[in-house]
Amino acid sequence: MSISRKTITLKKMNSEKSYTAPDKHGYYGQFGGAFIPEMLYRNVEELRSKYLELIADINFQRELNLLLHDFAGRPTPLYFAERLSNQYNANIYLKREDLCHTGAHKINNTIGQLLLAQRMGKKRIIAETGAGQHGVATATVCALKGLDCIVYMGEKDMQRQAPNVARMKMLGAKVIPAISGSKTLKDATNEAIRDWINHPDDTHYIIGSVVGPHPYPDMVARFQSVISKEIKEQLKEKTGTAFPDYVIACVGGGSNAAGAFYHFLDEENVKLIAVEAAGEGLKTGKSAATTVLGKPGILHGSKSLLMQTADGQVVEPHSISAGLDYPGIGPLHAHLFTNGRANFLNATDREALNAAFELAKLEGIIPALESAHALAGLKKLFTEINEHAKKRETVVVCLSGRGDKDLETYMQHIS
Repeated sequence: MSISRKTITLKKMNSEKSYTAPDKHGYYGQFGGAFIPEMLYRNVEELRSKYLELIADINFQRELNLLLHDFAGRPTPLYFAERLSNQYNANIYLKREDLCHTGAHKINNTIGQLLLAQRMGKKRIIAETGAGQHGVATATVCALKGLDCIVYMGEKDMQRQAPNVARMKMLGAKVIPAISGSKTLKDATNEAIRDWINHPDDTHYIIGSVVGPHPYPDMVARFQSVISKEIKEQLKEKTGTAFPDYVIACVGGGSNAAGAFYHFLDEENVKLIAVEAAGEGLKTGKSAATTVLGKPGILHGSKSLLMQTADGQVVEPHSISAGLDYPGIGPLHAHLFTNGRANFLNATDREALNAAFELAKLEGIIPALESAHALAGLKKLFTEINEHAKKRETVVVCLSGRGDKDLETYMQHIS
């Protein structure tokens, strides 16, 4: 059933200093922390003790900003989608992360983490990837700086995201399939962690989302916060105010959403809407809607909301989108959900496909399937055109990636 925008209200928020940073132990409320094998303690502790100082260094910031501008292509446009706006009687702006180098927001984080790895003397980079965008972004920056790159990817995802596998290999990365479990993102992450345990001295693990042990959720959110920083600046220039009524983003682990929300987290008048993947339906057993189906648990080094059985076994997720095919969410998002700062919707595979085709035909933009879920959330918010509304609300949708990688899937559904 569609959800009217009138039903989207913020729960009363707890009194907190800020939503943007975890406490010194890496917790956002009850979620976060670092649950790691003893063999990884030195690596994680080294990163935790150094990352804030390194990020704040003037030379680090200079190199980061130069690469974001000249290599990644920032700032990305904030595009007013006129025909889509008329369709929903709202002023809809698309934050065009699909126009970043490599085709998604993932490059923001990989540039930052690679610069950190270099400053810590690491010579070997590993990563996990689902849709392949993080893998491509990691392979890209490793090629740029001449570091060895190993990317773990679920065997199932390698088949459905073959173009990105080819891109990683062309960039010089070694792509290793994860053949256990559901052969998707969760399993690729497991393999990457095993690799890191076996190579603790010379290897840095570039985690692609706001998941994993502290400090990764905070660190990735900081690198992706450039998205919301630019939104505020660009919206102020276009409309006279830096604050939209809504910011909408898809959530798997949640890095693009963390980036799009970051500079609005403490602005209570800005409604934050996260859209998860409902797969074939919430009650079908083939879904990835963690906030609906999950409960607190520990996965990949942190405590968060997790889809699991009564005895704590991970439930295999499902989504048509490889990047959202994950059984949990980042601890920041789990906190935003339980605290009420963000509202979480979900969209089925079919709803995401419909939203993707709508954007393509109305605006000439083919979105990634991940981004299509955010667009489906837009449709759930604004289900009917209200010509008598007192004002057209201002909405920013984070278009996290482009749809080139998903064309084979889209072609199967063109009528």
